[in-house]
This record gives sequence, structure tokens and C-alpha cells, in this order.
Amino acid sequence: MLSAIREKIEKIINEEIRPAVQMDGGDIALLDVEKISQDSDDLRVTISFHGACVGCALSAITLHLGIEARLKEAIPEIKEVVAVE
Repeated sequence: MLSAIREKIEKIINEEIRPAVQMDGGDIALLDVEKISQDSDDLRVTISFHGACVGCALSAITLHLGIEARLKEAIPEIKEVVAVE
């Protein structure tokens, strides 16, 4: 199940999110997709920002209003998207 969801997330990132982020000199990488707990199907997606996105004050807005919103819309099991450095 997680491998199919990961593929769907990669497709959304590659086709929709990455081009927009790269227009501003940044990039994004999918690091992990994991269950939040053993007892549920709720998922946490972990990403990292690169390039101009690192240290950018708008990256939090991009994460929550752009990336997280789009992924949750496509995959309702996603409950949170977090960024790590």
C-alpha cells in the first residue's frame, strides 16, 4: 500500500509541485511516507527543501498552503506533511 501511495506522491511532486518550486530557484525531495501510528491508516509525509527554498521565509507557507493541501486533496490518508533540513 505505501509503495503505491509513494508513487502517487512522487507523480504529484514531479508533475505539479516541483516545476512551481523550481521557477523560484528551489527544489523539493520526498524523503519518507509513513504511518503515523500502527493502529491507523493516517500518513505522515516528510520532504526536504533545496536551493532557494532553504531558509526562505515563505517555505512554511508553500509547505502548508501549497504542498500539504495538494497532497491531502489527492490522498485523504495524508494527515501531515513535514519538512526537514
